[in-house]
Amino acid sequence: MASQQQQQPGGPMSQPGLQATALQQQQQQQQQQQLSQQQDVDPVHKFKMLIPQLKESLQNLMKIASLNLAHNTTIDNGIKSSDTSVQRFDKSLEEFYALCDQLELCLRLAYECLSQSIDSAKHSPNLVPTATKPDTVQTESMSYTQYLGMIKSQISCAKDIHNALLECSKKISGKGPPQGIM
Repeated sequence: MASQQQQQPGGPMSQPGLQATALQQQQQQQQQQQLSQQQDVDPVHKFKMLIPQLKESLQNLMKIASLNLAHNTTIDNGIKSSDTSVQRFDKSLEEFYALCDQLELCLRLAYECLSQSIDSAKHSPNLVPTATKPDTVQTESMSYTQYLGMIKSQISCAKDIHNALLECSKKISGKGPPQGIM
């Protein structure tokens, strides 16, 4: 039996190589899935993916419009009767408008993301270096203690705003009509 195990190709020596290859393939699949999920969420990527569909929908809309116009012209001239069926213009127009609405939503979302990014850069302009990405450390980055100080000041400011709003709401609710005067 011992001689049979030694003679088998692909014995215990080849399994670590196979496991490493399988692990690499699994990691590649996970990276591809994460990339595709990011692209599904990214409004700019979705916008780029919808543009060819919009072009196709517009071409279809124009084709149906021209066919309907030609069909109605022949009916008006008395050449043909309305026995033949034509494609519905309203359905293709609805499809075109639905794609336009999706594009508008993508653009609005991209604009909101950009606005948030700009606001974030304005209110927290310096980066904090992370241990996971040491290559992104910049000379303008702040230390962790500086970052904590900035966060504490932001929390303090948020508390001040909260207290001011509470005080205003108490003043507003306390200023009802004077009682006892009729």
